[in-house]
Amino acid sequence: MKNKRKLLLYVIFAGSLPAVFLLCVCMGSVEVPWGEALSLLGAALRGQAAPDGLYGSIVLTLRFPRVLCAGLTGAALSLCGAAMQGLLRNPLADGSTLGVSSGAALGAAVSIVLGVSIPGLPLAGAAGMAMLFAFGSLAAILALAYSMDRSLSTHTLILIGVIFSMLVSSLLSLLITFSGEKLRTITYWTMGSLSGKSYGQAGLLALALFVFGTPLLFMARELNAFALGEDNALHVGVPVRRVKLMVMAASSALIGVCVSVGGSIAFVGLIIPHVMRMLAGPDHRHLLPLSMIAGASFLMLADLLARWALRPLELPVGVVTSLIGAVFFLSVFYRSRKGGRKAC
Repeated sequence: MKNKRKLLLYVIFAGSLPAVFLLCVCMGSVEVPWGEALSLLGAALRGQAAPDGLYGSIVLTLRFPRVLCAGLTGAALSLCGAAMQGLLRNPLADGSTLGVSSGAALGAAVSIVLGVSIPGLPLAGAAGMAMLFAFGSLAAILALAYSMDRSLSTHTLILIGVIFSMLVSSLLSLLITFSGEKLRTITYWTMGSLSGKSYGQAGLLALALFVFGTPLLFMARELNAFALGEDNALHVGVPVRRVKLMVMAASSALIGVCVSVGGSIAFVGLIIPHVMRMLAGPDHRHLLPLSMIAGASFLMLADLLARWALRPLELPVGVVTSLIGAVFFLSVFYRSRKGGRKAC
């Protein structure tokens, strides 16, 4: 019965993904007929030149790369969130718990203020700085945690991560204060935005998801062993410290790339793994891939809502995900408290 339920979840979420993608390509301030969008996408996949006209420009130049970036970012953030929650045995953990997201955000903001770029690789400046600061944040957190607790226990990592996030947020606010004419760019970017994304950025996200996401998917059995505690994982032969370092390093790199492309998009890595765990159970062999698929659809739909809700104005997608996340967790907290009172 459990296997049938999980198979049904795969069919539902994977089967709806193309429909969600097409819906997000068609909808917006200018609506594109479904048949026209399918024709344009088919021509692009066959390598044919885009026909002249308004629809061709909107679909292939603006929406197609943007929706691709939204789907890839949602998949990456959800995968990292699910892996971090399994590693730390905390259903409310994600990259922000360890300060990795904050560190990556600070690095990307520094690249905007200083105009850091690499000749011939216009996307590498922000991505490189975000990844560098993400890894630097991880190294600092691990060093501090190791100096306090040589076993690198979960509680110590979370405590240091929260403190580090507060410090980095203060530094980011200080940077924004002295950013001058780049204040608007940094402020809008810190809210999270997928506006104006390119095929190059989509390719960067896809490459990062393959390089850093694949190891996370292959560590599902080790993450399952962590569910009963680190001592249990060690007794069944899991190299606890190495797995911790590998999961945190891969997640840091992937989060760094996502932040460099879309800015700070909150709650995706919290909401989706939480929902998938309720639907599919705690087995990471299914939780990780289902979180990826559902996360892609979720962020594509959130970005569509950001574009469509106040059209022709556009909301930052990070604002939309934060609103959804706040309402979701308030409802979960209310139901849990209500259930607790009934039990009493």
